[in-house]
Amino acid sequence: METRDLFVSVRPSRAADVVIDALTVGSVSGRIVDQYTRSADGREMVVLIMEKYFMRTSNRATLTMIADNFDGEGRTKVRLTGSGGGNGAFMKFDWGAAASFSGKAEEALEQYQV
Repeated sequence: METRDLFVSVRPSRAADVVIDALTVGSVSGRIVDQYTRSADGREMVVLIMEKYFMRTSNRATLTMIADNFDGEGRTKVRLTGSGGGNGAFMKFDWGAAASFSGKAEEALEQYQV
């Protein structure tokens, strides 16, 4: 499992769109599993779950993104968690698939980081 926390200058829904574009456009196996958005009083939260097949693990890895602008400081907190790339029932070693997946999402948001 690989978790990264960062802050960005765009709304949660825009952060989700940036990550979706980065991980699905031109990708054969990257796809959205689920996306959930809640908005109230100018605040927003997005939960995004994606998956992608990694040849090095012969398995699918998942990326969960949680983004919210609840702190009221004009920024969005983004938490990226990559997981699920391990091969077999007890083998949890994923050959870097989770880190690669969450790293790609972080790179996509890099220009918006604060």
